[in-house]
Amino acid sequence: MPMYEYRCTCCNNQFELRQKFSDPPASKCPQCGATVEKMISSTAFSLKGDGWFNSGYCPKTEAPKPAACSGCACSGE
Repeated sequence: MPMYEYRCTCCNNQFELRQKFSDPPASKCPQCGATVEKMISSTAFSLKGDGWFNSGYCPKTEAPKPAACSGCACSGE
């Protein structure tokens, strides 16, 4: 369940609530009973490392090297 942060519009009390996605947002401050607003905050989630794309999901392919010519009329040696 996600954690949501709220701030009271009257007393500036900040608090967190763990709520389901289906739960209605908080509407009253637990200290004074005034209305609250949902805050936008950064998460602790971060991606580190090379990631799945660089670590083997996408194979690195090299262009094929032309084979050496042996006695043909082309100029590639």
